[in-house]
Amino acid sequence: MNASPSSATPFSPGAPRSAQLSFSDQPAWIVADEVVGGWTLLIGGVEQSHVDLEDPTRLVHEYLHRMGNVLDLVRPAGAPLRIAHLGGGALTLVRYVQATRPGSAQLVIEIERELPTLVTTALPLPEGTELEVVIGDAREELAALGEREFDVIVLDVFSGRDSPAHLAEAAFHREALSRLGADGLLMVNVGDDAGQLFLAAQVRELEAAAAVVGVPGVWTLTDAQLLTRPADGNMVLLAGGALASPAVEDWRAAWLAAGPHPAAVLDPTETDRAFGASRPRS
Repeated sequence: MNASPSSATPFSPGAPRSAQLSFSDQPAWIVADEVVGGWTLLIGGVEQSHVDLEDPTRLVHEYLHRMGNVLDLVRPAGAPLRIAHLGGGALTLVRYVQATRPGSAQLVIEIERELPTLVTTALPLPEGTELEVVIGDAREELAALGEREFDVIVLDVFSGRDSPAHLAEAAFHREALSRLGADGLLMVNVGDDAGQLFLAAQVRELEAAAAVVGVPGVWTLTDAQLLTRPADGNMVLLAGGALASPAVEDWRAAWLAAGPHPAAVLDPTETDRAFGASRPRS
């Protein structure tokens, strides 16, 4: 399925506002956000994504804001990316990449067949967006891409213990890392409850994968308060050859300054210390 921009305005006559998702058997709705403006995607009554059609660079969800900050620096400003999004939501990050790096070749793998059509019909993509949409399981469809390689892969399907186990293990992280160029980057959004047990397990799995592939260990971007106070929240994990760049400490300073605040950026040693991961050593 190829998704192309539409000239329709949101919720024009005939544009659907909702769909019943066949994989999860949950209803999906796109509604106006009366608090911060823009539009919100709800699945099963839970907010999943936010879109600002007037300003696609406005990322309301904190973890996406941090991901956007990372994307801003891993390649020269404005340079197109080859990027795969595993999990599509309302295509918020797709819109951000098109706005900041026009001409990027983007791929979304989404398991909910009805969702991309709902989103692109109700909330048209920016003009010029080059987006390929593949419906199916993220691991299976990534494996089916042959020798295709990416600059960045974004994994955004996790929600604590409810996350698909086959997408949360080191073997899959190795498969994803192997799809990257030598200076590529894997970004993983991990949502967890206050105990952070799933997050700690994900750090260990990603560390193990990075060690086997031979790329730097895991970096973590998050709300600094989540490191000291038990609370539900999201953390962004990074791994890949891009983090071997001599500019990585400059990137760290920029990511900290860009927020959202209070921000924390942990290098592999600090990530290991915070979450008790143990990187395998030969």
